[in-house]
Amino acid sequence: QVQLVESGGGLVTAGGSLRLSCAASGSISNSLIMGWYRQAPGKQRELVATITSGDNTNYANSVKGRFTISRDNAKNTVYLQMNSLKPEDTAVYYCKYVCRTTFNAYWGQGTQVTVSS
Repeated sequence: QVQLVESGGGLVTAGGSLRLSCAASGSISNSLIMGWYRQAPGKQRELVATITSGDNTNYANSVKGRFTISRDNAKNTVYLQMNSLKPEDTAVYYCKYVCRTTFNAYWGQGTQVTVSS
């Protein structure tokens, strides 16, 4: 069982930046892939960015060039640096962990990001 705790969300004006953190209760070195997803009101949850155990990254087209996902294995934490934020980035952001051995997926409780125009 892996527990994930997201932090770093908040209210920011358009053009601003935020850094989200996802702290895992276990070693993230055991993960196959970790990622950030978001869900806006009335919309389905969507992928924002992922990072594999080999540090390969993938981004949604809507955030490419603005967001950066990274990981610190020593701190068991994954980050999402969000720059040039837009009102359409407003959503609850969730962290996801997929175990490399069982392929079980775990989710955090989410952190709210609100971008005002």
